[in-house]
Amino acid sequence: MTFPVAVPSGPRSPNAPSAVRGAPPVSLADLTSRTGLSVLEHVEREVTIPVLDALQAQGDLLLVPEALVPGLDVPEEALTEEVPAGGVELLRGTGGGHPHTLVADPGTCRWTVGVHDPEWLALGLIENTAPAYLIHPEHGGTGLAPGRWLVRRQRERDGSARPFTSALTRLIED
Repeated sequence: MTFPVAVPSGPRSPNAPSAVRGAPPVSLADLTSRTGLSVLEHVEREVTIPVLDALQAQGDLLLVPEALVPGLDVPEEALTEEVPAGGVELLRGTGGGHPHTLVADPGTCRWTVGVHDPEWLALGLIENTAPAYLIHPEHGGTGLAPGRWLVRRQRERDGSARPFTSALTRLIED
């Protein structure tokens, strides 16, 4: 199974993330058909999924290019696996919520757990040599350009004007 790359058209802001140019765009319908994963009824399936090389968010997850994470630690004992054709579930919402599933062409993507970032929010590291995608039933698809990506949880402040500390934050759950 090969996943083509979506390329947005039209004018682009100089600060906008770069889309990867290449094969014809892939729609969410194509991606779910190829992987056997599904999305909820309200999610538009004919939308194309851009493959970007910049910071991205999908619900309660952040996908951060490695270059933006100083102090990322990948210990020798970290566990790495090739992403199989059926994908790898990276995170499932609490109480049996919906999964974030990483999918990619065979032999092009690895998932490593046991990595640490300075914020202690890391779930793992994606290393991909071709476009990879994250699929979520409520959020649809997110495309990752080839590279190394830290996958981490999002958190939010409690709304007070006090300095940012872990006691005043909570993890975002979807």
